Amino acid sequence: MEPSSTFSKLKDQVENADRSIREAVARDAAELKETVDEAREHADKRAAELRARGEAASDDVERQWHQVQSDWDDHVKRLRSRIDARKAAHEVNRAELDAEAAEADAVDAVEFASAAIEEAQYAVLDAVLARRNADVTAAAI
Repeated sequence: MEPSSTFSKLKDQVENADRSIREAVARDAAELKETVDEAREHADKRAAELRARGEAASDDVERQWHQVQSDWDDHVKRLRSRIDARKAAHEVNRAELDAEAAEADAVDAVEFASAAIEEAQYAVLDAVLARRNADVTAAAI
């Protein structure tokens, strides 16, 4: 699959996630919880797929990829730990503080995704350039 088409798939994924979030806001508490549980299950599955793919990388890339995965896993653990702690809180003041923390976590996750998209754009463009250079070199021989 061409890098540019995978980048287009990323755009579609962001749009689908945005639509899902907007739709979830209108749902009742039970449906919203089910949507949250499904999102967590999908995120866990995707993380496992990425870990499996990262294990097949070269030593240097593997080391870097494992660091990214480790950082992401740590972030997810902290995030989920806060989410689990919030579920136990029943006081109105605590619930408001939890909502603010969740919003801050969401902003952080969006900023991380934004940086990842920029990195993906760079990688796709670099791959396109490398392919073009390979084609020109092969044609010259």
